Amino acid sequence: QVQLAESGGGSVHAGGSLKLSCVVSGLPFADYCLGWFRQVPGMERELGAIAGIDDDSITYADSVKGRFTISRGDAENMFDLQAHDLKPEDTAIYYCAFGRAQVCTLTSGDYVFWGQGTQVTVSS
Repeated sequence: QVQLAESGGGSVHAGGSLKLSCVVSGLPFADYCLGWFRQVPGMERELGAIAGIDDDSITYADSVKGRFTISRGDAENMFDLQAHDLKPEDTAIYYCAFGRAQVCTLTSGDYVFWGQGTQVTVSS
C-alpha cells in the first residue's frame, strides 16, 4: 500500500511563494504517477488538478502553468510543488496523490492513494 503525507502549507500574501512537499512510502518500481491536486473549501466533490509527474514527463493544469512547478525531491520518496505568484484563488487544501499508470493524467479519479492535505491560504 502506498502512503503519502503533505507538508509546507501555510498563509501567504498575494504574490508570495510556498513550497509544498510530499513524502510517499511503498512506491512500486515503475509505472506510476505522482500528482498534486487541490480542493477549494465548500467544493468537497471537486478536486482541481495542478500537476502530474512520471519518469519522463510533467503535465500542468492551465490554471497554474508558469507559476507552479512539480519535481521529484532529493530523496526518491519525496516530491515537491513550488508555487510562485500565489493568488487568493489559489487558497485551497492541497493534496498529493499516487496513481498507477504509464502516462500521467490530470484526472483525480485516476489516482488511488492520497495524502491528508495541507492548507494553503493566500490573502489579498
